[in-house]
Amino acid sequence: MGVCCNCLFVAGVAVVLSCMVMGASAGNFFEDFELTWGGERAKIFSGGKLLSLSLDRVSGSGFQSRNEYLFGRIDMQLKLVAGNSAGTVTAYYLSSQGPTHDEIDFEFLGNLSGDPYILHTNVFTQGQGNREQQFYLWFDPTRNFHTYSIIWKPQHIIFLVDNVPIRVFKNAESIGVPFPKSQPMRIYSSLWNADDWATRGGLVKTDWTKAPFTAYYRNFNASACTWSSGTSSCNSKSAATSFSDSEFQTNELDAPGRRRLRWVQKYFMIYNYCTDLKRFPQGPPNECRRSRF
Repeated sequence: MGVCCNCLFVAGVAVVLSCMVMGASAGNFFEDFELTWGGERAKIFSGGKLLSLSLDRVSGSGFQSRNEYLFGRIDMQLKLVAGNSAGTVTAYYLSSQGPTHDEIDFEFLGNLSGDPYILHTNVFTQGQGNREQQFYLWFDPTRNFHTYSIIWKPQHIIFLVDNVPIRVFKNAESIGVPFPKSQPMRIYSSLWNADDWATRGGLVKTDWTKAPFTAYYRNFNASACTWSSGTSSCNSKSAATSFSDSEFQTNELDAPGRRRLRWVQKYFMIYNYCTDLKRFPQGPPNECRRSRF
């Protein structure tokens, strides 16, 4: 199997910012995705440059990528449901299929008008999740589009918001923790009603008089290896000619990236499974004992 995935991987904020210049040639939603459920509530318009998902009392909606990916960087700009979005969840994630699936999650939990959205993240390996970290965002995600990115490498997964790293999940196979590295994953997104848990643990219900609720997407870019019929090949939009060999081989965040990660986790993290002693009275999971960086 010929894989050129070394051409894809960049780490550190300075490198990530350079990658976004390359990402200006965004994909086309007609070509890259298919609308999977929700009927007319899911729409592609502006010649494939924009996509919207809507939720009403009858149904939500969703889409998925035509391609499967195995390692790389995925960028998508989202503008979340404005106003009173309590009870709604906008999910944007990578996932394989089956009972032992892998998954890398962004989920945006709706709110009452004026309250901050909660960004919920999780990582599933071999069908096992329970690795939640949650954050408040340092901006209003409903006023403008913001970029939400996943860098998925054999060494680690990095979650980024507007190129700021908010979470790193490192490969800890050496201490017995499975890591998602063998199952190709598609990109999925959905907007759905979860008022049994999403807002204040289900205390605040969806106000259907505010429906339809709508989220918008643009500027998708995948600098990634696609997977087809058991073989992998690099996307033509890959960063192969954009970075030096030394940058390709970088497996850690650089110093500015580590500072930004600490800043987010100090001031905006509101839940970390690694510190939930009530949930893990015998001590945190093994991967929590590894360095965050």
